[in-house]
Amino acid sequence: MVKTYSGKYTPKNKSKYVGDPTNVIYRSLWERRVMVYLDECPIVKKWGSEEKVIPYKSSLDGRMHKYFMDFIVLVVHPDGTRHKYLLEIKPKSQTVPPKKPKRVTKGYRVACESYIRNMDKWSATLKYCETHNYMFKIITEDHLKHMTIF
Repeated sequence: MVKTYSGKYTPKNKSKYVGDPTNVIYRSLWERRVMVYLDECPIVKKWGSEEKVIPYKSSLDGRMHKYFMDFIVLVVHPDGTRHKYLLEIKPKSQTVPPKKPKRVTKGYRVACESYIRNMDKWSATLKYCETHNYMFKIITEDHLKHMTIF
């Protein structure tokens, strides 16, 4: 069983936070690390956690679902250029199709469903970004090692 770490984060720069700064929940230590980065990064002017909802159709059940983005961010670079981002925090292993084992197990089936669900979410998010002038980034452990987000 994998232990998850969750809790409340209190932004130091409350004016940068989009939403209720007294109710910022992280669902992993990776999310918390990104929250600290967004809160302290001088080029990040606004950010929010699970404040943007993207509707998507699941190819698993054919129904509409809601995808709560991990982060919404406004970045203003020193040259004045502005970018809006939607960020998702995921282990790199969940961003690629699972490798089929010799014997199909329940764990493999669950991993396949998770991957399909992620692909449906991310496809809907990319369409949303195209029409609303956002950039979409999936942040993995590779980005977190050096905090190379923007």
